[in-house]
Amino acid sequence: MSIHPVLLCGGSGTRLWPLSRKSYPKQFASLIGDESLFQASARRLEGQGFAQPLVVTGSDFRFIVTEQLAKAGIEPSSILIEPSARNTAPAILAAALVIAANSPDGLVLVAPSDHVIPDAERFRAAVLAAAEVARAGQIVTFGIRPDRAETGYGWLELAAPPAADFAPVPQPLVRFAEKPDLAAAEAMLESRRHLWNAGIFLFRADVLIAAFEKHQPDMLLRVREAVAGGQADLAFTRLAATPWNSLEDISIDYAIMEKAPNLSVLPYGGAWSDLGGWEAVWREARPDAQGVATNGAALAIDCEDTLLRSENDGLEVVGIGLKDIVAVAMPDAVLIAHKSRAQDVRLAVSALKARGAKQAETFPRDHRPWGWFESLAAGSRFQVKRIVVHPGAALSLQSHHHRAEHWIVVEGTARVTIDETVRLVSENQSIYIPLGAVHRLENPGKVLLTLIEVQTGSYLGEDDIIRYEDIYARGQGEKG
Repeated sequence: MSIHPVLLCGGSGTRLWPLSRKSYPKQFASLIGDESLFQASARRLEGQGFAQPLVVTGSDFRFIVTEQLAKAGIEPSSILIEPSARNTAPAILAAALVIAANSPDGLVLVAPSDHVIPDAERFRAAVLAAAEVARAGQIVTFGIRPDRAETGYGWLELAAPPAADFAPVPQPLVRFAEKPDLAAAEAMLESRRHLWNAGIFLFRADVLIAAFEKHQPDMLLRVREAVAGGQADLAFTRLAATPWNSLEDISIDYAIMEKAPNLSVLPYGGAWSDLGGWEAVWREARPDAQGVATNGAALAIDCEDTLLRSENDGLEVVGIGLKDIVAVAMPDAVLIAHKSRAQDVRLAVSALKARGAKQAETFPRDHRPWGWFESLAAGSRFQVKRIVVHPGAALSLQSHHHRAEHWIVVEGTARVTIDETVRLVSENQSIYIPLGAVHRLENPGKVLLTLIEVQTGSYLGEDDIIRYEDIYARGQGEKG
């Protein structure tokens, strides 16, 4: 019997700002290695013994999910779209109900999509080692071997210390421990009976549903309604909004795990990180002998215990004589912080939001189902963008009330519709779209289409779109 992976992919955390933002959270970024955290998570849960993954995400991220899975060569079994974020309990229950419809006693493995687990083979072996007790009716949570008195994680208390070699042998859970203060964390580390709570669970679908029936019957009723009322939308299933939006915002730990009597822990001794802040990224980036880790166009001179990252090939980041510093440069924002204050990045995001700065939540590169664009320059009545369209993709048939556009193709070939005229525009050619003209941009080729767009007009906002046709079934209120 295959294990059904469920990837939770709806978070929009701020602790890795400016690289992670509400419009493009950390799971989609390549923080460690060439793949995104989401792609690495999906790849880690494929292979013999594992079914195709089910993904739970938000509407804003649905096309990023499909694009990144396609690049990783992974076909999902389902992609559930949450009408609104309601934390992990409703999301996990919805996934369990969908899987139970075809496999009531099927094993479900729930995992966040933004964790780093370098040894995928060891982790899969640990999951398979937990399968027997999960089939017997236990809900298995995975406990990580702690290597420090961490106050940023919840902990799991065991009846006895795990084996010295951390052999993957499930044992009963005594209790969940909230994020501790430093003294309590040091005591738990010393006891050897406490592990970090990874938020990874393995269970039979019917067992979890029964736990909700006992401990959260109202939530079960409403999530059933949201699943039953779900609507197919291209490759996605949109859960019904009315019952879903009435749900409590609550984690699976509070809703079920702290109440359920049938809990076991699988000790996992391999490397793991939730990349919960820039200090964690520094740690996972394998700093050199001086404790320096760099990424991109970054140069460190006489630095110690420092992270320098440039997320723009044309922007050199140089650190001289730095110690315990995090410096991250994006095209539109730069973070400089002492490593000990890296968790306070959320304070900066809140302050930027209060000032109305778009950098607080909006990523400089705006991803769409057809590709992406970024602004290169802007003034009171003009804006210059770079637009990249995937092979075979097309923007919606649209018009604008307030702006005209001039497109210059710099790579590939575009098929351009303007009112009743359709023509091909190749590299070094350009075309003008008058204000009010009904137009569409397509990439008919097999390579990326890149063009420079010059907008002119009295209003240049992304919401100035009248959409007539769209192969991605987006409504008038959606961008691009």
